[in-house]
Amino acid sequence: MTTSQYKKLLPAISGETRPYWDACARGDLLVQRCGICGKYQFYPRGFCSHCWSQRDLQWVKSSGKGLVWSYTITRQNRMPGYNEEVPYVLALVELEEGVRMFTNIVGCKPEEVAVGMPVEVTFVRAAEGVSIPYFKPAKARSA
Repeated sequence: MTTSQYKKLLPAISGETRPYWDACARGDLLVQRCGICGKYQFYPRGFCSHCWSQRDLQWVKSSGKGLVWSYTITRQNRMPGYNEEVPYVLALVELEEGVRMFTNIVGCKPEEVAVGMPVEVTFVRAAEGVSIPYFKPAKARSA
């Protein structure tokens, strides 16, 4: 998909989320880790959602691998950009780092998605300097 083909809403990029979106544009998925309690969090914010510390939040590169934790197949959506892609999968993916993020599953038929399915991140360029993380079925690892 090229930038001119991307018709969905673009993310609102703020000061707190800019490092995340800048990394996505480079093809890296970041999560935050608290330097005080050591726990990971997602979505990006200016404080730790576990210990409430506002100090020492670190951006850490995620492995980009995870499992489908939950999902739904969207079969109708009247919003321009989205209505052209039905049916599509909206999923909650649990990353190896333990955080969960909402995303779309691409690269397979919606009926092939299952809870527990291994997935890996892929990026779609939505606009100049903006790439959106999606997930696709993980490649089988050779023995």
